[in-house]
Amino acid sequence: MQSKSLAEVQRRVARVHREADLGRQLHGYNGWAPEYEQVPPRRDVAVLQYRAPELAAACLASMFQGPLEDVLVLDVACGTGLVAQELQTRGFRHFHGLDGSQGMLEHARHKGLYQDLKQCVLGQGVLPAPTGGYLCLTTRSNQSNLPYKAQLEQLLADLEQQGLWEKVTVQEVEQWERSTAEQGTGQGSCYISGVVYLYQKKPGPG
Repeated sequence: MQSKSLAEVQRRVARVHREADLGRQLHGYNGWAPEYEQVPPRRDVAVLQYRAPELAAACLASMFQGPLEDVLVLDVACGTGLVAQELQTRGFRHFHGLDGSQGMLEHARHKGLYQDLKQCVLGQGVLPAPTGGYLCLTTRSNQSNLPYKAQLEQLLADLEQQGLWEKVTVQEVEQWERSTAEQGTGQGSCYISGVVYLYQKKPGPG
């Protein structure tokens, strides 16, 4: 199958990201799921040079010195399962995935990497994760995503303040993915930056 141009993928990304209504945005992700990483090559994510999965996996792996087979990772906004794929190559074996898009979850399920997958929107209800598990999530730092990034960080701060989660590390990354015109870097760069968040579930309710 012929790979897409950067301009085509940028338009698709912009349509999904600028949708303010959650239901319509999730519908957009459902429609995007079949083309998100179709191989060969990994279509849209390859065109965008989307590095979040490998960066998140590298960040998580760097936190451990011993065997990784028993480490449980809660992959928030897991999409089609790219982070779990990267983590598996590094020795991780236990994954629970959450995503708001049923279409994305179906593609993740077909990979057979997750022991548990749930449709869940971050910020709506309790994050289901066993005590001791590690929550891994990522987001963009470009101008148009700053309101969501602020909401996400406030949610994580609230979880930490309530004693439900403990921050392990937050890693800023400069070249996260190629930008779209609507994303805008504000720095004259063709790439946008991003962040990897890693937290651990503490004992207790939630």
